[in-house]
Amino acid sequence: MKKNLVMSLVAVGLLSSAHAADDLSSMFKDGNVSGQIRAFYIDRQFEGTKTLHRNATALGGYLKFETADYKGLSFGTAFYTTNEVASSPDKDPSLFGKNSDGYSILGEAYVQYKYDNTTFKGGRQKLDTPLAGSDDARMLPSLFEAYVLTNKDIPNTTLLLAQVTKFAQGSFGRAYYASSSYSPPNLLSATSGYTYQINVDKTGDFLNMGEYAVGKSTDGVTVASATYAPSRNFKAQVWDYYAYDILNAVYGEANVGWNCLLTDKIKPSLSAQIIKENAVGNRYAGDVNSLFAAGKFNVAVGDASAYIAYSEQSKDDSSAVQSGLSALNKATITPWGGMPAYTQGMVTRHQFMAGTKATKVAASYDFKNLGTNVVASAFYTSFDMDKNSGYGIARTATEPGFDIAYKPAVVKNLELKLRGNFPRNFYETATGPLGWDEYRVIANYNF
Repeated sequence: MKKNLVMSLVAVGLLSSAHAADDLSSMFKDGNVSGQIRAFYIDRQFEGTKTLHRNATALGGYLKFETADYKGLSFGTAFYTTNEVASSPDKDPSLFGKNSDGYSILGEAYVQYKYDNTTFKGGRQKLDTPLAGSDDARMLPSLFEAYVLTNKDIPNTTLLLAQVTKFAQGSFGRAYYASSSYSPPNLLSATSGYTYQINVDKTGDFLNMGEYAVGKSTDGVTVASATYAPSRNFKAQVWDYYAYDILNAVYGEANVGWNCLLTDKIKPSLSAQIIKENAVGNRYAGDVNSLFAAGKFNVAVGDASAYIAYSEQSKDDSSAVQSGLSALNKATITPWGGMPAYTQGMVTRHQFMAGTKATKVAASYDFKNLGTNVVASAFYTSFDMDKNSGYGIARTATEPGFDIAYKPAVVKNLELKLRGNFPRNFYETATGPLGWDEYRVIANYNF
């Protein structure tokens, strides 16, 4: 009888294995392949304290495979690559990786499970949250190792709980980077979401969150959020990021829209946001105690829209000109990407530096109803920077820019972009200011 029982269990096991294999095979057979081919040209002519002219052309993108789900279970993986096509002798580094060379990475490798209104996703993945995001502004995005649980059981509400353990800086992070010659070291990069590392050649490596941010291994970042959106005209969200032994950051935002009383063709909206950061644990980033607040008024009229935004960052009130340490404590620190600020420029992100008051105006127009798939926008930002922002000089930095996106009807899924930005007084010392004229030509083909 015992033998029969064993044989029965083996038979059941084989049948179960065969059934599982069939289902696993179907998961892959019915899976989905997607991706993007990206070509990127960038040209920047510096002026002021630096007269460097640099450019680069790269070709790359990503290839992704996602299995079909079996009883809610699925898997995904994505391969990313960037490769040099041509460059000037002074190569623009922001399209490439270590030593300004092309590179390839297994950027995504995750397991996902969905049950009713709850989803778990764990492993290497792309995140886009207010204070930790992909910053996909050059060739390859920043990527994360994270374990994310989301739930939508409460009507109109999304709850999220995540543990983020590693960060792989994308090529965008190489635009500006920390250097021992900076005064203070790391200030610009720490407040701009570029890289907080003195050694910039870690692009594409999945590093411990603390190691990347401050050069010390930590227990990562725990994230919790709640987003409530009962209608198209109202949305509120709160995020908390607890970066162990570094800081706790709280992000809050509310958006409300309505129809104009005179005509429903005019749709105004108001938005407000706040970021509060405080040092925690071993305080590896210093005695951080900062506050950022901003508001935005937007008006949409048919295919056109425009907005004006204003923000203020907490001020370093120390009587002495700072070496930068206390100024950093009063700044909003964003080492892991993500840039929700209404007053950010295309490249200039000084709104997070201590004591900065920033203003931005922008307008856009969608030409689709005029017979062409073009969306054009332009903006102008101004950053009134305090003497104690960390650089010892009070100044006004500005950045105008434009963005034109075109989707030709003859080639489905192709988008062409022309972008320009023209910062002035981006950086200033006793020897003078630094600015530049930059143009980007981008082609994205999605499949």
